Amino acid sequence: MSLSPPRSLPWALIGAACLGSFAATSSGTTRAPFLLEMSHDLDVAMPLVANLVSLTATAWGLTSALGGWMSDVIGRRPILIAAPFALALTLVAQAAAGSFLWVAVWAAVGGGCAGAFTGVVFAEVSARVPDSQRGRALGWVMSGQSLTLVVGVPMAAAVGSVFGWRGWLLCVAGLAVAAVLSLFLTLGRGNAGHTRGAGQRPSMRSALSPRVLGLLGTGVAERICYGLAVVYFATFMQITYHMSLIELALPLAVFALGNIAGTVLGGQLADRLRDRLLTFAVAMALSGIAALLLFTWHPGPSVSVAVGFVYVLLNALGRPSFMASLASVPEDVRGTVLGLNGTSASVGWIGAAALGAVMIGWGGFEGFGPLIALLALLGAVGALLSCRSRS
Repeated sequence: MSLSPPRSLPWALIGAACLGSFAATSSGTTRAPFLLEMSHDLDVAMPLVANLVSLTATAWGLTSALGGWMSDVIGRRPILIAAPFALALTLVAQAAAGSFLWVAVWAAVGGGCAGAFTGVVFAEVSARVPDSQRGRALGWVMSGQSLTLVVGVPMAAAVGSVFGWRGWLLCVAGLAVAAVLSLFLTLGRGNAGHTRGAGQRPSMRSALSPRVLGLLGTGVAERICYGLAVVYFATFMQITYHMSLIELALPLAVFALGNIAGTVLGGQLADRLRDRLLTFAVAMALSGIAALLLFTWHPGPSVSVAVGFVYVLLNALGRPSFMASLASVPEDVRGTVLGLNGTSASVGWIGAAALGAVMIGWGGFEGFGPLIALLALLGAVGALLSCRSRS
């Protein structure tokens, strides 16, 4: 056990980071309620609109690595101000677009802006707190992303019912601008994170130590586990229990609350337990057991929702410990490393969507449990091996 110092967390910065993370995640995730409306408005098939998720995730992953590297070159503050402002502009452009082609173009650019922001904001928060408080600080920032499922999607549906999908995009643009203003006030006037001399560049070799590479691979496995459940949980409940969309509202809210609870509690554990990677490994192993129960045992919808809550809570429980461990790298490469984490997370999301589709076509949802359990076990082993290769 470790004792936290009396120093207070930088709550103003954490709040601004949460708002920025919420806006970045909402720019793509909250599109879900509008798939039919967008397909009719843009005169394209609904699956084509749904594929904007993969397009956004790909752009997110590519620019996350670039943005993290750039933050170690020019400092974090310019990127943390420019990226959400550019995101707001792309959202306005999407709202004004008259064809699916331009919606797709601006959605991809917006995904790139969001990807450039997220890894860098994690690096900035990590740099502003001591290691003993890093788990809690990062846990709160991650809760901003988790709130998208609990607050963002229902809010999008409510606002969209009055102003349509274009009106909702303008609202998210407003949130992004609010994040820009709050970050401008909390980051200070200096180039946050700019510790290099003129002409110096971060070395990818120094950033990608064996330990970091192992953690990035572990992060891919963890994101696939999480993505398989998040992307397909609603469909699983519909097919297994023949639930309507209205009946799904409460299960999805409970599922999302489990993610938030796990993230907040996981931040506390990350700062109170000595070995963060062991904490992550145990949480992953337990989540694999919960996944087996969730997808192979169907006594009733209430039990499945309860098991789903436990699964996503356990998965989220280890995430702050993982992020705090990944952030424990030299300051001059922290942006690069956390940017690459965003790239690996995007790979995990794309892998989850692809693997899930294959599993459903091959053996239905019964195969999800063993697959997630296997990946969770691999993630736990990867974390334990990374414990032995600290550098």
